[in-house]
Amino acid sequence: MAERILLIEDDSRLAEMVSEYLGESGFRVSVAAGGRAGLERLAREPFDALVLDLMLPDMDGLEVCRELRAKSDTPVLMLTARGDAADRIVGLELGADDYLPKPFQPRELLARLRAILRRGKSRGRAALLRFGSLEIDRDSRSVRVDGQERTLTGYQFALLVALAENAGRVLSRETLMDLVKGEPLEAFDRSIDVHVSRIRAAIEDDPKKPRRIVTVRGAGYVFAKAQE
Repeated sequence: MAERILLIEDDSRLAEMVSEYLGESGFRVSVAAGGRAGLERLAREPFDALVLDLMLPDMDGLEVCRELRAKSDTPVLMLTARGDAADRIVGLELGADDYLPKPFQPRELLARLRAILRRGKSRGRAALLRFGSLEIDRDSRSVRVDGQERTLTGYQFALLVALAENAGRVLSRETLMDLVKGEPLEAFDRSIDVHVSRIRAAIEDDPKKPRRIVTVRGAGYVFAKAQE
């Protein structure tokens, strides 16, 4: 079932553009033109996430976030045209999950929205992922094979988790980049392929004949569900 998103935005043209883009990306989007209308909608309907403009005609987006957090943990992505870092800090302190300044690229909005939805789902999941002799511990950010810890960078760990959480599903390189967006990058840019190669070197019995992370030519990578 498509995830439901509530967009609280008084700019009708922007709201239409965002709704159309997210709709084409598989979401069901509803729009409220003001903070009070948005809170009323949230009180009577379930939504998977909220995209909230900071500057609204009837009440400040920060106040909307404050009222929402008093009774709900619905993920919140805040939008604003204001460049003051203090607003961003206050918004995050009030419980917003992420913050995106205007103007923004629709693809970045989509990536950030997917990231907060993913984090929201992971709160209720077990911290430990186990596939045969491979153990991935989200809490300690550690990886073990046959009880022996293997070393990965932060970015490689996030990439491995993204693959493992979607075991059996082919993920394109672009999808993987979106899934790990927000993780600290290396000191210089490296391709997904190089990172996957290094993950294989750490967790595969034979990195040249991988059984866990399999390349699907022309499509991307898949984490094999069946393990020893």
